[in-house]
Amino acid sequence: MPDDILALWPLAPAFETDWLAALAQDDGLTGYEAPGLPDAAWVLGGMYERGAAAGDSVNEAQGRDEHPGPGWERLRWAELAARIGDPVVPQGLYPWSRCFPSAQEAGIRPGSVEWPAEGSLDRPTWDQLIRFLTAHSPRGADTACLAYYNPIVVRDFEKEHVRSGRLGDARSLFDNPDVLHTPSNLWAADRSWVACTDYDLWGAKVCGPRPLVETLLADLEIEAVRLPWTS
Repeated sequence: MPDDILALWPLAPAFETDWLAALAQDDGLTGYEAPGLPDAAWVLGGMYERGAAAGDSVNEAQGRDEHPGPGWERLRWAELAARIGDPVVPQGLYPWSRCFPSAQEAGIRPGSVEWPAEGSLDRPTWDQLIRFLTAHSPRGADTACLAYYNPIVVRDFEKEHVRSGRLGDARSLFDNPDVLHTPSNLWAADRSWVACTDYDLWGAKVCGPRPLVETLLADLEIEAVRLPWTS
């Protein structure tokens, strides 16, 4: 099965990221954060709350995450924010480990919440994002895409690591046997949209046309927010 994934997503020329580097004015060390094109929203990584029947789980993770298992329930960022009195993402910050500063003071016990993975979307959120992008790309599953992995996750600082494939096959990238992260960037070959998942963050920034972003924000399955100070 891993060989099938790499066959679906063969290596692409390193120059495919040149436009992203110019756009982000960055070297892509942790991923290329594109500005709004002309709009952007953040898809927030999944977090989970422990119920009485939950098994043991790692409280913080670096890399891709699965659902924690029986007894754990999805905890939406907006729900936790309302419960403890914090904003979903504090003004001026990105979605990352400094969010929810009042959690412990508000009674969130260590180990009772599995926070989002850093630098990668969890499988349910990744699947949700791919379904959304497929539904809202003119060529649907046949949309030609490219995926970039930053040098930290591939442990190679000598060359750009880029793969090409179909959007309809992008869910399989979660199981890339060579990298324990979802792509740092995934974008349509026509550059109509680009998703950015920085190595240090708890979500993915989706940049694209305003109608696409507004539909993303209204989606009932994905949890997404606008953070204007990051655009």
